[in-house]
Amino acid sequence: MLDKLDASLNIHQQALKVRGLRQEVLASNIANADTPGYQARDIDFSSQLQKAMSGKRIGPTSISLATTSKQHINGKAIIPANGGLDLLYRTPDQPSADGNTVDMDRERINFADNSFRYQASITFLGGRLKSLLSVIQQ
Repeated sequence: MLDKLDASLNIHQQALKVRGLRQEVLASNIANADTPGYQARDIDFSSQLQKAMSGKRIGPTSISLATTSKQHINGKAIIPANGGLDLLYRTPDQPSADGNTVDMDRERINFADNSFRYQASITFLGGRLKSLLSVIQQ
């Protein structure tokens, strides 16, 4: 029973994770709009969602740090969020003289669209959970 519930909600969980990671990539593009030579990046959402649904890890991961003495503090290093993403370079419509490929109009549109779709996924998931709670309570 719980396996079916988990499977039905898993796609929404993975979609939210991939949308959140895409939002970070788009925000990085916007933040580097004036950086000479910066290459705009993006992801293919559908392929990354399929990768996440197949069980492959995406997003930030942590690794244990090696210690050589008992007095060392055990720690974990965080691998950046794009460690599991297949980042693509965006082809510019009008390349700039300094080599920067960020098109602010395109980035703003993609950022707003991704935000809208992220919020829609949250709304849909919330509705699904409310209906499940309603069934459980009756």
